[in-house]
Amino acid sequence: MLLAACATPAPTTLIDGAPYWSGRLALTVDSDPPQSFSAGFDLRGTPQTGELQLNSPLGTALATVRWTPEGAELLQGDTITRRPTLDTLTTELGGQALPVAALFAWLRGHGAEINGWQADLSRQASGRIVARRTQPLPTAELRIVLQP
Repeated sequence: MLLAACATPAPTTLIDGAPYWSGRLALTVDSDPPQSFSAGFDLRGTPQTGELQLNSPLGTALATVRWTPEGAELLQGDTITRRPTLDTLTTELGGQALPVAALFAWLRGHGAEINGWQADLSRQASGRIVARRTQPLPTAELRIVLQP
């Protein structure tokens, strides 16, 4: 147990003290037709205030999502999309709200079920998390691999 605790990936701390994680993610939605998306990511902040940057395999910024209690915005190139909440923004983008608040708990190794999502944290100590959404349909799977 002690070894597992030592192996748990810890966030890198930014200068301002905000947690930071980096790695790869893949999202698969069992819709008709099936949809899938994968990217590198950098996640900073907390469920209340933060930033998620998505990158191509070559490191090019694909999109940046920023959120505060006042609202959320998506930056893609020169286009900015603003919405009143992060859930509203992610629902508009993916059909259902993505579990951003739960993601912070999962990255810390804490189980959290939200909006039909359940995470398998059995490999979290080695930097791997799998979360599945069973409700509402369509089902979806989110795979995360953290960089050491």
